[in-house]
Amino acid sequence: MRLRRALVCFAVSAALASAACADPPDKEMQQAQGAIDAARAAGADQYARDEFTAAEDALKRAHDAVDQRDYRQALNNALDARERAQTAAKDTVNNKATARADAEKAIAAATAALNESRAKVKSAENGKVAAKAIAAANRSVTEHERRVQEARAAFDRGDYLVAIDQARGAVADLRATERDLETAPTTGTRRRR
Repeated sequence: MRLRRALVCFAVSAALASAACADPPDKEMQQAQGAIDAARAAGADQYARDEFTAAEDALKRAHDAVDQRDYRQALNNALDARERAQTAAKDTVNNKATARADAEKAIAAATAALNESRAKVKSAENGKVAAKAIAAANRSVTEHERRVQEARAAFDRGDYLVAIDQARGAVADLRATERDLETAPTTGTRRRR
């Protein structure tokens, strides 16, 4: 009698377990997709790229497992995708705040470099630097004024990574312009014989 009850309980448990994995984990996969969409909306594709990509990959593996009718593996991958997407969304908040601070510093450095370059061009105009070198420096300063404005615009729209790239690129190029001015040929007065 006890053996019979144990076998019946085991059979019922096995039937429930197999029934639980007999259907695709649609609900969990939809939850994972929702978490991925929310993470993308928060900017995780930029600010937590590795974790976000891992979430997308896990969801793809879940879909592949469903295609192969391996619903248990599909469930595991869907749960993994949801967890990774949620982690990416949380990491995005911290990483975005850091990027904002870095962008502010980069724009301040670019503004300072721009002011220094303007002063060096003005000094070169008053000195004996060749007109060709001064014209090239003026073009560079004008170009990088536009670049710094683009960095500020990117910052204002919350695109901190673009702002950082624009500002840091402007600083590097302005420093090169200053070096070019320092090594530019000078105009000298020739003596008559």
